[in-house]
Amino acid sequence: MITNKRKERRIVRVEAIIFDMDGVLFDTEKYYYDRRASFLGQKGISIDHLPPSFFIGGNTKQVWENILRDDYDKWDVSTLQEEYNTYKQNNPLPYKELIFPDVLKVLNEVKSQGLKIGLASSSVKADIFRALEENRLQGFFDIVLSGEEFKESKPNPEIYLTALKQLNVQASHALIIEDSEKGIAAGVAADVEVWAIRDNQFGMDQSAAKVLLDSLTDVLDLIK
Repeated sequence: MITNKRKERRIVRVEAIIFDMDGVLFDTEKYYYDRRASFLGQKGISIDHLPPSFFIGGNTKQVWENILRDDYDKWDVSTLQEEYNTYKQNNPLPYKELIFPDVLKVLNEVKSQGLKIGLASSSVKADIFRALEENRLQGFFDIVLSGEEFKESKPNPEIYLTALKQLNVQASHALIIEDSEKGIAAGVAADVEVWAIRDNQFGMDQSAAKVLLDSLTDVLDLIK
């Protein structure tokens, strides 16, 4: 079921769709959380005080103060981040298993309609390109942006503002597909209409999205 939470008219004409990656194209959010918890557990660091939704849509660099709390000054955070990066490289996600089943169909249809397609993810670029390459998706995207390219990741809108500029499309003619609170906030702050894949796992507040979708396929019903 598609839920349009407001009655105002949708986009005048869609010229470009910008997709988030995790939780939109790939069912990775739980894997990310479990991998992070496993690494931190080996260090004796708990994240039980933070809900899973806190991490979704951002990256670990943003949240060390929240993770470590009063122990923040006791840790060399830059070393901790480097060790976590190594841990991620040694424990890669199985992107072939995690791709949502309708991704290829949706991207093919969007491409056939002549729309520009962007990818704007908070993940590091190495992970983004590995996910795309393993599933042969690189050719669908006109631009690919990673949160590590920016001083601040989502909910800062810079990644989406940059995507609009590189795609040469006005905000009013673009559409963002997201899932996380941070991602939705970034899209709204960029003055772009945001549709979100409905969250049934993490209790995320998706109220700022204009439309909630049960699956990526629902996008096709609304852009025709």
